[in-house]
Amino acid sequence: MEQQNVIISENLRAALTEAIAREPHDRLFVLVDETTEKLCLPLVADFECMSGAQKIVIGAGDTHKNLETIAHVWTELGRFGGTRHSLMVNLGGGMVTDLGGFAASTFKRGIAYINIPTTLLSMVDASVGGKTGINFGGLKNEIGVFNNAKTVILDTVFLRTMDDENIRSGYAEMLKHGLINNEKMWAELLNFSLDKPDLDALRRMVAESVAVKERIVLADPTEHGLRKALNLGHTAGHAFESLAMRRGTPVLHGYAVAYGLVCELYLSAVKTGFPTERMRQTVAFINSRYGRMNISCDDYEQLIELMTHDKKNTAGTINFTLLGGIGDILIDRTATRDEITEALDFYRESC
Repeated sequence: MEQQNVIISENLRAALTEAIAREPHDRLFVLVDETTEKLCLPLVADFECMSGAQKIVIGAGDTHKNLETIAHVWTELGRFGGTRHSLMVNLGGGMVTDLGGFAASTFKRGIAYINIPTTLLSMVDASVGGKTGINFGGLKNEIGVFNNAKTVILDTVFLRTMDDENIRSGYAEMLKHGLINNEKMWAELLNFSLDKPDLDALRRMVAESVAVKERIVLADPTEHGLRKALNLGHTAGHAFESLAMRRGTPVLHGYAVAYGLVCELYLSAVKTGFPTERMRQTVAFINSRYGRMNISCDDYEQLIELMTHDKKNTAGTINFTLLGGIGDILIDRTATRDEITEALDFYRESC
């Protein structure tokens, strides 16, 4: 895959005008969900470059990241005359950029698309790296393709529309990037105030976080090796997320990743020598900002079963990304059922 054009924007109008001008097209579409239609679309709707854009609206939230919604988007693209030369702008959080990217990648065997992530989570995670897809069969992101957006525009103006919970959700992915990068970045993230975030400082930190992901994705676009570093916290985290969906009490993705980090830093400490003090500092930060998801021993079997569906697994073996230290990435590490149970015990006890 070619490297994405990522714009850290301080002038949204100029950035979007440039991005659209780079992609000759016959028709322009903008995909929003019911939330970003109200809160975010008004920020770009009157731009000259968006003149004539056909709006497609989908339901908000991860419960709509499914076959029914993707079929609706395909139908609307066809109904309004979309062709292989059309262009789609995905304006929204990770659900919109993931699903919209998949819709664009498959309609007419692929049309160009631009991502404008509107949540912190989608800025640092979902909109960069070319992963697109939908949930299927009760599993996260089970169906999808790798296909980069032509341009990704990151503008923290959208963070003013976000609530505290969604800011924290995205910040968990930034914390993960700090853990796989270096001590300086990790320490800054632990010391940053999430209660009254400084958006100027956050813009710089978002750029640094995205740079970590870009560097890894460029080295391993289709996740055969190093890119698995980005899955730190996600083997356990996706299991927490899927369990919550099954219960009908969904949790935000970043919160699930935070819970997964607790489990996988424990495994790193006991299996690969991750410093115990660094683990405890990180776990204390997570506990104070993310609370907990209530699980009991009765949930362990289901959580482990959900981990067996992780896309990093081989021949039924659950694989984790672990750390030997901050920035010391160890991919394709296995753990016994007893070790995973211990990690879940640690999660319950530490919270």
